Amino acid sequence: MSLTLTPVCWAQAKALVAELHRHHRPPPGYKFAVGVADEGGTLRGVAIVGRPVARHYNDDFTLEITRVATDGARNACSMLYGAAWRAASALGYRRLITYTRTDESGASLRGAGWRVVATRPPRAGWSTPSRPRVPTGNEHVARHLWEPTTRNHRRDHHDTHGESL
Repeated sequence: MSLTLTPVCWAQAKALVAELHRHHRPPPGYKFAVGVADEGGTLRGVAIVGRPVARHYNDDFTLEITRVATDGARNACSMLYGAAWRAASALGYRRLITYTRTDESGASLRGAGWRVVATRPPRAGWSTPSRPRVPTGNEHVARHLWEPTTRNHRRDHHDTHGESL
């Protein structure tokens, strides 16, 4: 089966994530989305790219892939990660990040030329007295922070928290 990249609108992206994503609902917003479709034009996967969830990464030059969902089509995830980075770069962004749970292999990210740059410990949750949040079921999960190995700007070998990469 051959896949091709295709533009997708917000409604299509949200619907596919709601249908296919294993452990997250669609995100609340986005900057852009990209999809992959088969020869018949059926949408087989989507990547949603938006502002970074962590506010310290929200520097006007960084975007985050907030969701990737596919129906399991071979190489769909890697195609989406690669396309998202090319699109973000073409728009002038200097950094694109995403997270995976530490119990996920990351094979699609490695296949698209991404690398782990940090590991984040599990969080007890996002709720605080000043900003109450409803639990989503994704609390207490350690995560890997990923970014593409090729970047169009120079950085030292530390992320924004001073952790070695």
